[in-house]
Amino acid sequence: MKFEVPLVTGRLIKRYKRFLSDIQLDGTGEVVTAHCANSGSMMGLTREGIRVWLTPSDNPKRKLKFSWELLEIDGAMVGINTSRPNGLVEEAIKAGIIPALSGFDTLRREVKYGKNSRIDILLEGEGGKKTYVEVKNVTLSREKGLAEFPDAVTARGAKHLDELCEMVAEGHRSAMVFLIQRDDCRRVSIASDIDPKYAEVFERARAAGVELYALTCALSEDEIKVTGLAEVV
Repeated sequence: MKFEVPLVTGRLIKRYKRFLSDIQLDGTGEVVTAHCANSGSMMGLTREGIRVWLTPSDNPKRKLKFSWELLEIDGAMVGINTSRPNGLVEEAIKAGIIPALSGFDTLRREVKYGKNSRIDILLEGEGGKKTYVEVKNVTLSREKGLAEFPDAVTARGAKHLDELCEMVAEGHRSAMVFLIQRDDCRRVSIASDIDPKYAEVFERARAAGVELYALTCALSEDEIKVTGLAEVV
């Protein structure tokens, strides 16, 4: 996935109110407020002074001219824009990077299902066989080479897992895809100390037959590219 326009670089001053971040731009030194499209805690990623990349916009209807896309911390490139993962996973599925999810006839995004929810990706194959695919963006890493999810308590995430279980019980396939949007990790695990309830539901989903996959990424100021499968531990 290539960025639509050249990114702008700067240094993080602070992130606040979840969706706002103050950035000092390189070159001019101007301080701007950028939209932070990430509802998680971004644990370990909001250190003052780290280098960041922003997408500029010339849309006069937007309140904020910039959106925060990437950051670099301790030598790792990390993608924090949670509007990107579904598109990246769609690209990976179509490219055959997840062989178990190949062979579909149609792929649709944001389809209503379950209890007032929308599935990130719905794959449909011959005879109407359905595969429900939930996508999670993963940015937390507290151990070298290991990514973790979630980075905050997520009742919504647990609800999604329960709904995937229900789809399996109805005779469909369900899959959880963890997109590791950082270039220094090749494994992912559940952060049970952060959200014990999610960890409990996750193990129940695994036992119920929900399929588990993880993907690695290469990130640069030009593009984010899914590079292969990672291990779910």
